[in-house]
Formats: sequence, C-alpha cells, structure tokens
Amino acid sequence: MEKTISMNSEQYYIAHICKEDGREQSLLEHLEGTAILAKQFAEPFGGGALAWACGLLHDYGKYSERFQQRIRGKNITADHSTPGGQSIYQQALSAKMGILGMVAAYCIMGHHSGLPDGGSSSDSDGEPTLQGRLRKPCPSFDVSMDEHYPPPLTPPKTPIKDGFGAAFFIRMLFSALVDADYLNTEKFFQKGGYARGGFSDIAELEKRLLEHIETFLRADNATGSLNDRRNALLRNCLSAAENESGLFTLTAPTGSGKTIASLTFALHHAVRHGKRRVIYIVPYNTIIEQNAAEFERIVGAENVLQHHSNVQYDSKDKSENENKPYSEEESRKRYSTENWDYPIIVTSSVQFFESLFAARPGKCRKLHNLADSVLIFDEAQMIPIPYLKPCTRAIGELVQNYGCTAVLATATQSALDNYFGSLQPKEITENPDDLYRALRRTTISVVQDSFSEESLAARLAESERVLCIVNTRKGAQRVFTELHRLEPEGTFYLSTTMYPKHRSRVLKQICDRLDDNKKPPCRVVSTSLVEAGVNLDFPAVYREEAGLDSIIQAAGRCNREANNHSPEESMVYIFTFEGRRAGSAQQANVDAYKQIARRYQDLGAPETIHAYFEQLFYNKGDAALDQKSVLPRFNQGLSAFSFPFRTIAEEFRIIEQNTQDIYILSAYPDLEQRLRNGERNRELFRELGHYSVSLYESDVRALCDLGQLEIIDEDVRLMPGIFYDENFGVSLIPKGGNAIIF
Repeated sequence: MEKTISMNSEQYYIAHICKEDGREQSLLEHLEGTAILAKQFAEPFGGGALAWACGLLHDYGKYSERFQQRIRGKNITADHSTPGGQSIYQQALSAKMGILGMVAAYCIMGHHSGLPDGGSSSDSDGEPTLQGRLRKPCPSFDVSMDEHYPPPLTPPKTPIKDGFGAAFFIRMLFSALVDADYLNTEKFFQKGGYARGGFSDIAELEKRLLEHIETFLRADNATGSLNDRRNALLRNCLSAAENESGLFTLTAPTGSGKTIASLTFALHHAVRHGKRRVIYIVPYNTIIEQNAAEFERIVGAENVLQHHSNVQYDSKDKSENENKPYSEEESRKRYSTENWDYPIIVTSSVQFFESLFAARPGKCRKLHNLADSVLIFDEAQMIPIPYLKPCTRAIGELVQNYGCTAVLATATQSALDNYFGSLQPKEITENPDDLYRALRRTTISVVQDSFSEESLAARLAESERVLCIVNTRKGAQRVFTELHRLEPEGTFYLSTTMYPKHRSRVLKQICDRLDDNKKPPCRVVSTSLVEAGVNLDFPAVYREEAGLDSIIQAAGRCNREANNHSPEESMVYIFTFEGRRAGSAQQANVDAYKQIARRYQDLGAPETIHAYFEQLFYNKGDAALDQKSVLPRFNQGLSAFSFPFRTIAEEFRIIEQNTQDIYILSAYPDLEQRLRNGERNRELFRELGHYSVSLYESDVRALCDLGQLEIIDEDVRLMPGIFYDENFGVSLIPKGGNAIIF
C-alpha cells in the first residue's frame, strides 16, 4: 500500500498541468470544483447528493503514486478512473447500499471511456465491463480528503420503477458528472473557460414573442378565415400553456402556423412553470434551418442554438481567409453544442434520440440540461418505427421524472397515444377536425392506370407547373431524363444524389420561378426529400404510391399558400409504375395505406391518418417497434443491476450506416488538396459535408468498377467533375456507353 498522505501535508497532488505555461491544478481543487458543478447539474432531477459523491471520487485514482509520476512526465500508463469506482462501491457495500455504489461506479468508471456494459459475476478482472473493473487489481493507496471523504451516499429522489428507468437515471447522472468534469478542466486550461452564456432569460424571450404575435392577435388585423384560424390556434396554445407540466399533442395541418404556435406554447409554459429552456426536435435538417431562422428573427440569433449534422458555427472560409477569427457569438455557440446550455435549441431527432441512448461522454454530456425543459417534437409521427417504443418510453421518462413538458406536434394524428402507458396526452388544438376542414387545400385522387416512366413524363409535360415525387433515386432519374428530353426549359431535379450546395442552388432556381409573377414553366422531379422542410407550392403534385404519411407530406407541397386555388382545383395524384412493387423498406407502409384507402374516402382527414398509423403499427407487430429489444434488455438487467449501455449505444442508429460518402470537389481545389495532403479532422469533414453524396455500398462499388471514383483512402472517395451530371448529380442509370448493372 502506498503511504497515507493527508491533503494538509506538504506533498502536492496534481490533477492537470498546462504544457504551455507550466501552471498546475491541484487534485483537490479539481475534485471539489467538479463535485460542486455535478451537484448543481443533477439537483433538478433529485440526484444532487449522489452527483457530489461522484464528483469527489471521479479522479480518485490520480492520488496514486503511479499517476503522479505519469503527470510529471514519466512514460507510464495509469488507470485513474477505476479506483474511484471501486472505492465508492466498497463504501456503499459497507453501508449496505450496494446498488447506490454501482450507480456511482458506472458513472465514475465511464467518465473517460464511456458507460460500460454491466457484465456478469463471471467476468474476469480484465473485462471492460463494470463487474470486470470492480475486480481489476489497482495500486492500493489511502488518502485523507479531510471532511469530504468518504462522501455521503444519498438515494436519488427520482422514482425508479424498472431497469429502463434505472439505466436512464444512471445516464443522466453520468451526464452531470462528465459535463462538470469538462467544464472544470476547461476553466483551468483556458484560464477561466471559453466564452459561454450571453443570452437572454426565458422571460425576456417570451416578451419578444408576445410582442411579435400581438400584431396578429389584434382584432382589427385578423382579417380573413386563414388568419382567424391561425389566431385561434395561437390562443389555444396560450391557454393550454397554463396547464401543469405533462404530455401534450398539437394537431394542426400545414398552413395553420403550427411552428410559431408551438413556440408560443413553449415559452409561455416555460415562464409559468419555471422551465429552463425550450428544445425543438425536428426530423429533417432543412426544417431545422428554417425553424431556427424564424426563431432567430423573433427572439434574436444570440438566443437560438442549432445542433445537427449540417450546422457550422464557424465564420472561417478556408478558401478565402484562413485567419479570420470566430465572432463572440460563434464561439459561444460552438462550445454550447457540447452541453446545450442555451435557452432555445433546435436539433434533429437523430441527434436527440441517439444521445438519449448513447454511452460516450461527449454524446451524453448535454443530457442533464434536458431536465426542466419544454420539448417540442415537430412532425412527431416520424419517430422511427424500429425505435418507436424506446423513444416514446424515453419521452415519458423525461416528462414523469425529469420535470419536462413534451409536445407532440403533428399535421396528422399519429396514434402515438397508446405508447406512453399511464401518461395520457392532452390535445392543445381545440378542434383538430374543424381546423383540418377549414384549411383543406387539396384533393387527393388515385390514378387507376399504372404509368411507364415514359408515359408519366409525357403526362407531366402537359403541365406548366407540376411536382412529381418518386420513391427511388434511380426511378426519379429515369423520369427526369425523359421529361427533360421532352421539355428541357424549366425542368428540374432534386435528390440526395446531388451534393447539398448544388441542391440548394437548384432549389433557389425553382423557388425563383415559382415566385415569378410571369409564371414561367417549372416542372420538378424529386425524391421524397422535398416532402418536409422545403417550402414549395405547386398547383399539382404527383406522388408515387407510398405510406399515407408520405402522401400527406407530399400534399403539403400543393396549393401551400392557397393563392386563388380551391381544394378541388389543387390535385394530388397517387400513381404506380407498371410492374413495380414498393421496396422492402416501404412495403409495410404501402400495405397499411391500401388497407385504409379501402375504408376511408377522405385520405387527408385526421381520422383517416390516425387509422393508418394504428393499422401500420398493428401490421408491423410489437417486436418491430423495438427492433433492437432495447426495453427488454434494460429491464432484464435490473435484477443484477447489469445494463448493456455500451452495446445498445453501438446498435442504436436511427440512420443505419450502410452508406458511404463520396466527395465532388473539382470546383473546390483547396478542399481537395487538403484531403490529398492527408488532413483528416472533424472540422474538415464537416465542411466537406456540403460537397458530399451518400450512396449505398453497392452503388459505390459499381462506380468504382466503372472507374468513376478515385479512392484516396478508406474514408475518402473523390468523383471527378466529368462524371458528375449538372442536372441530377451522381448518375445511377446507364450513360454514355457505361452501364451500372442493378
């Protein structure tokens, strides 16, 4: 055993050394500073005392002689997280509180490498599981931390009913610990920390929003039935926001002003009930950017944080000015994406749900800031079906045990009510059926005869302005190619086979034509990417047969602004291709749509859509709503308090990683040269995302076989400009003598 040393002795224990200036942070200062922050972060969900204990012991292993030699320059390894976990667990066993000790041990042992799987009693001391690490031999030492050691172990106030609830609490406690550890360390190395804060409080944001909507709510300004309906929805939201925290639904069709109405509910409710922030969870990045821009306009850009795969809080344009500095606001937002400490956050459903089931410290760090928040799930019906039950259970956990209010905002009634157990949602909209009838803008019609790609293109060519949505990228390319041959003027294509910057340019051309009073022709063939978050308004839309939810989203691109067109004139045509069935990923949705279409005449009515989702969930069966068995695996772990944190985190992928990125950089030689020079970092790849296309692995292999891709290394594939089509991007159909065989 290493000698017992009091912190009052002359020996000085170091937590960190700054290499730039030689400054040292004492270990006691780091432990106490982390403990104070962790306690503060966990108080909202009743875990403050336990978080304090975790903070005091998370780096307990740094008291070992081996670690102190390492930090002073000796080239040796030292495990500094296992000893703290072992110490707190042994202390808990002595006090007959072994479960609490395991809760803390999960967090302490995972604060660098991530939450471990629990493992089993048969795990050897070399296993990376909790049980393996509890048995791992560690250097023995004894250190007195005066009155702080041993720290008190106090049960959390959060009620834990099952294994999922227990694992959820551990992850939230882990979040409080790792964020506190990061912030205290950041404060030392950055001599006070990075720029954070700088935003207004929730009450000020509500004031700005109310000033914005007041002009709409005045009786003398509320002219026309559309404004009347939007104002009624705003008043519904203001009234419902007075209710106590809980689960709500907001059912409102396209054009009802749902985005601003839901923000009105969120901010008003937050002020009335002491919520700390508003978090918008959106299925598509395009919707995120649009919503965030609208929120910034109303409450100020300094109060809104975007966090999704496309966002870059970085003013530096590497091709123009390498040394251009970050603005103060950009700096704050860059660091706040780590822990979500902003009053309004707009994020993707992928980022949100994958974080809730993550194990890595960086991904979990923000989770404690979900407590006491208002969560708005825009287009909630798009929660991925393979993860529906774990996602709805997580939402319920946040509402029931972490002080959150959640709003499921949809243009369609999505039949999610059955998946929240005893937590019954309250509808905000006074009469969704009346609102639908008042704002109905289209007529959905089923085309009885099937089309060939050529006959569909000929039909589209008869219209001056029309949108056609096709299920597959290859099918869309074939229809576009034929339509462009017939009518090259004003014919456009939109798809993920175009890199984002290219797609944005084309989208602007389309919008400019649609906004032109001279009404130039505008015919668009697209994949489903236009169905949400893209503000297009066509007098007619063709939609290949799909799930009813997709059809309703497509209908939202028809007569969107209701400008001098009646619902009877604004047609949405559902069509099929000759001899072609839906792909395996869509077949269940198509089957449910067909079953419902036989029973309901008005396919856009709320009751029809609700029935569709009930039918879809029934057809798929319970097992398909939790495809990775997330809930049973956590619940089965309760008896031994062994939870598969790491395993589930690795499996929980809302977007399955069966694609590969290729880069089209011929017009961006600086970026291409950085790749060829071997540069590989997150910042570069974030920038490259604007010029990348994600393709299925089979498509990538086919393009490689044709010599159309240059493989730089395992992660980098370049497509020369000569192979990239300016009309539709990466070609997936035979062209110029080359053939891709599928």
